[in-house]
Amino acid sequence: MRSSRGWRPSCNSWASQVLRVRSMPIGICPTVDFVFKLLFGNPKHSRIAIHFLNAILQHLLKVNKIVFLNPIQEQEEEDDKLSILDILATDEHGRTFIIEMQTSVPAGMGQRLAYYTANQYVKQLGKGQDYVSLRPVISICVLTDPMFRKVPELHLHFALRSETGVILTEDLQVHVLQLSNLQVKEENLRDATHLEQWSYFLLRAESLTMDEIKRLLPDEVFSEAASVLDVVAKTPDQKRLYEARLKFQRDEAARARASENAREEGREEGIGIGELFGRIKTLQGLVGATESTREELSECSEEQLKTLLEKLRDQLRNRNV
Repeated sequence: MRSSRGWRPSCNSWASQVLRVRSMPIGICPTVDFVFKLLFGNPKHSRIAIHFLNAILQHLLKVNKIVFLNPIQEQEEEDDKLSILDILATDEHGRTFIIEMQTSVPAGMGQRLAYYTANQYVKQLGKGQDYVSLRPVISICVLTDPMFRKVPELHLHFALRSETGVILTEDLQVHVLQLSNLQVKEENLRDATHLEQWSYFLLRAESLTMDEIKRLLPDEVFSEAASVLDVVAKTPDQKRLYEARLKFQRDEAARARASENAREEGREEGIGIGELFGRIKTLQGLVGATESTREELSECSEEQLKTLLEKLRDQLRNRNV
């Protein structure tokens, strides 16, 4: 008969198992929309959303309290969960926030952001209410692919203001976070802004362990966010939904890339010439010259069109001297 000592697990064995678990990457990508909403649209973890919003808003009024208008419902049916909504919330200042995650940039993205922001703004005003009762609506779009490929900024802030910076109103704002433009490296992460730290978390958390996140991002809010990812990894139903959304987003991204390639081919085949036609006709009007017809311009080669365009630009410059 074995002694009771023989039934005790080895301390070394137990410790090695714990170390293996702690050294394993989380394996859950925060940019998958199902997980993104668990992070930033969950009343149980409102501190995460508040910290993220303040990182986005920077110099604007600080958010201290937030109410989710469409919180994620963890008891929904599986099919319903796959219909992921943007995050809609309001703060103590009456501002409405629309937060969304996009892993591809579909055509008309700028118009879409403007439409949803303006639509939410218009919904506030009831019959007989005065315009001064309107409160700001702020859209935040987080992108893994850049919306503006030639713009190096990580964070872009759009608002209604003049070319010289005179603000018409701050009631309508769109913030675009282009994660692919993050320049911060691991070695200078602690000195980075909160927005840069969140960008790093969204991009890298999947491949980091819990201990690495605590070391690299010591603010407790990031540990809380990492714990949300860890729960997804260890909960079979949530893990299954995560994998379904991950596959869906990858398929959507592939379709978006194919569509963009088709548009690029179309531009190469003729849209560039059309733009030349339009610029030439515009400049002819500005310098007082007779506008060429499309048929007349179509008889010219691309090189001839570019030469004509440059001459018209010179004429306009000389008139303004």
